[in-house]
Order: sequence, then C-alpha cells, then structure tokens
Amino acid sequence: MTDPTPRLTVAALAACIAACAPTVKIEAPDKPIEINLNVKIEQEVRVKVERDLEKAIQDDPALFGVTPAKPKGKAQ
Repeated sequence: MTDPTPRLTVAALAACIAACAPTVKIEAPDKPIEINLNVKIEQEVRVKVERDLEKAIQDDPALFGVTPAKPKGKAQ
C-alpha cells in the first residue's frame, strides 16, 4: 500500500489556501463622492483685463499719463 501522507498534506494545504481566499465587496458609498478641482483661470482673466486696459488707454490716454498717439497717415 502507498503512503497517504503526501495526499493528506496536499489536501490540507489546499483547504488552508481555500479558507484564506479574500472576499471582495462592492457597495455604494454612504456619502457622495467629492472631487476637488483647483483650476487656475488666471491667464484668461489676465488677457481680458489687459484688453480692457488697452481700450481704456486708447479712449482716454491723458487719464493714464500717456501722451496721445498721433494718427498715422494724417499730416498736420
């Protein structure tokens, strides 16, 4: 007759491995998921402010201490 020890060892090892199998649970969270986005919009605002400032300087250059630009193509 053959020795049953190797078979019993393999069976015991398989039972231990099966008993330690991880369990995965998928559940919906209790609270809503919060995503915090810190986005810099400085560049867009800066361009808009610069365009507004250029227009204001063109409209009234004396207000900003700038000498008015002479129109091109007109002789005085």
